[in-house]
Amino acid sequence: MANQNSGKNNQVNVPEARAALDNMKYEIARELGINLKQGYNGDLSSKENGYVGGYMVKRLVEQAERQMAGQNGKSTR
Repeated sequence: MANQNSGKNNQVNVPEARAALDNMKYEIARELGINLKQGYNGDLSSKENGYVGGYMVKRLVEQAERQMAGQNGKSTR
């Protein structure tokens, strides 16, 4: 079935998590040396934006794996 919102799927399944996800996005961008700012970021390349999104997914998967394994601490990497 086709996505009904014009290819834009940035809905948060748990609305209470929106602020934490936004904070994570800016934290990861800083770690990667990408100048992500609130508002318009059209000056960034697709590659830069993709790096931020990719690392967000990686970190969320790591957190879920730790949670499933019964570990709540941060990664030692």
